[in-house]
Amino acid sequence: MAKPSIDPQRWRPPPADLSEPDVAHVARVYPVSGKGPEDVLVLPDGSVLTGLEDGRIVRIDPTSAQERTVVDTGGRPFGLERHPDGGVVVCDGFRGLLHLSEDGTLTTLLDRVEGVPLKFCNNAAVAADGTIYLSDSTRKFGPFDWRADLLEHRPTGRLLRRDPDGNVEVLLDGLAFANGVALTPAEDAVIVAETAGYVLRRVDLSTGTATQFGPVLTGFPDNIALGDDGLIWVTIASPRDAALDALLPRAPWMRSLVWALPDRLQPQPKSTIHVQAYEPETGQRIHDVHTSHPDFGMVTGVRKCGDRVWLGSLESRAIAALSW
Repeated sequence: MAKPSIDPQRWRPPPADLSEPDVAHVARVYPVSGKGPEDVLVLPDGSVLTGLEDGRIVRIDPTSAQERTVVDTGGRPFGLERHPDGGVVVCDGFRGLLHLSEDGTLTTLLDRVEGVPLKFCNNAAVAADGTIYLSDSTRKFGPFDWRADLLEHRPTGRLLRRDPDGNVEVLLDGLAFANGVALTPAEDAVIVAETAGYVLRRVDLSTGTATQFGPVLTGFPDNIALGDDGLIWVTIASPRDAALDALLPRAPWMRSLVWALPDRLQPQPKSTIHVQAYEPETGQRIHDVHTSHPDFGMVTGVRKCGDRVWLGSLESRAIAALSW
């Protein structure tokens, strides 16, 4: 399949804020039967749900490591969230926002905005009343061309709100690859990751005001989630790439040439394990965990639950858990 064309614009990356990493180790790696268990969701019985590149959503027993296929969406399941009325909300990169009932039935909740199909439904957070906040990463590129959006850096990502009655509103537009979404514990603000901007944004739901949340990051933020400790947990999928940062402020045609190269010659994500946690009101960084494992890396999903921090990955064939 031919690559889509890109129309790059100049952008000067801001300097990152560094911190000392916490000490943590990988407690266990759980192999799965497919590539790219991008997000992780811990269910009430302790089992872990994740979506794979081949379209399946699987359930993993954390004790036995046995895996069971729950459903095949026929698309690419990314973000997973529990719905207060039961079942699971699924962000499918190709099919849009779905609901997976407890009996395995899939229902489409949202697949277009103002008559235009969603290009890349990525992650969500669900309020107690059933309101869903979700990211539409880019209006130009699909899930398999996410690198194109990072190279082009002409932001078209959005943060959307779907009310329980089905009405949809754009809360924030012009995001540089909108990604992870999380609600604060009081549900008075929603935080969204701007992957290609190296920052998080906080939207006050009473005023609609958007501000930067926390510092400029040392890498590409992906999925985020509210932990059971009341902190906002953030994945850093890969550290910033020096070559890409050097190209972004230069003549745009240079990135068009890079995009035309074979994928193996383009800037590549690094296989690291990096997650952070932030105080939801102030944006103060509380934890910064940076470690590695030979069988797991490129963390894109995170859930803090009890004495484990569960991790998903866009590139690995496993999920993992950190001791906490």
